Amino acid sequence: MIIGEKLPNIPWQDRPAGCNDIVWRYDANPIIDRHAIPSANSVFNSAVVAKDGAFVGVFRSDDKAMKSHLFLGKSPDAIHWEIEPDILKLYDEKTGECVGTADGYDPRVCLIEDKYYVTWCAQFEKYKGPTIGVAYSYDFKTFYRLPNAFLPYNRNGVMFPRKINGNFVMFSRPSDNGHTPFGDVYLSQSPDMIHWGEHHHVLEPRDWAWTKVGAGPIPIEIDEGWLMIFHGVGQTCNGMIYNMGAAILDKEEPWKVKYRCYPYILHPETMYECVGDVPNVCFPCATLCDAETGRIAIYYGAADTVVALAFTQVDELVEYIKKNNCV
Repeated sequence: MIIGEKLPNIPWQDRPAGCNDIVWRYDANPIIDRHAIPSANSVFNSAVVAKDGAFVGVFRSDDKAMKSHLFLGKSPDAIHWEIEPDILKLYDEKTGECVGTADGYDPRVCLIEDKYYVTWCAQFEKYKGPTIGVAYSYDFKTFYRLPNAFLPYNRNGVMFPRKINGNFVMFSRPSDNGHTPFGDVYLSQSPDMIHWGEHHHVLEPRDWAWTKVGAGPIPIEIDEGWLMIFHGVGQTCNGMIYNMGAAILDKEEPWKVKYRCYPYILHPETMYECVGDVPNVCFPCATLCDAETGRIAIYYGAADTVVALAFTQVDELVEYIKKNNCV
């Protein structure tokens, strides 16, 4: 059972007749085209949340110079999105002055208490490599920039939706300055969203994800602990392939993996997942969950080009993970 709010208006389609997959695709994918922003080469790897009966999101778009930026989007139904054409601006929380734009990629959005935190891979020359940018907003109108969470090089900064033992908690994946040929998921803790420590190892690459793994959407709190959907990367003779995986973590010590699903839960198979700027990619960045029905809608980047949507049922997914456990 999901521990959280009732969200009866999240997107949903029942599993198609004859489909035995634990995660199934929306039949009108992709939901966001690569040219949804006038300046865009692509729109993908983006994050959405529910707010005030509707939905908001922070979207990654690579422009036609192949530079990555973040954009704000709004939707009444979490399927049809209106994305603002201007790059998201960031402000100093003390002075209120604009300190620049949100340049970088692969955002996540997490509501903790009264703030919506945005984390993303901030890659600028002044940082000497990719690291975890952090900002917050109360209203999705003004975003206040916080110091970067970690030293370079690091990617896939993903917050937990509540404090654990009094601390903020974040996944990350130490990396390098390129298309990382390695990668384990770690967990770090902070009393104030500024100072991060108490680091723990969580997941290592193995099985079908033998090259690297990285945290995906915000973890989902369930009776058994934390449901973690992640991306895992293997390599074939044609290059890297990005699948979705799933695990269940301990509730109070979430660096401890209770169950890890041996098979992947979604694999690039469709044209929009296999053909694009980076072929063969299913990269999950967000979920919407209804605690009453157990429905989960998964938002993922497809082929590093468009945004797609898939569905699963929490009880079925948890049972599947336990049945196919490889911890």
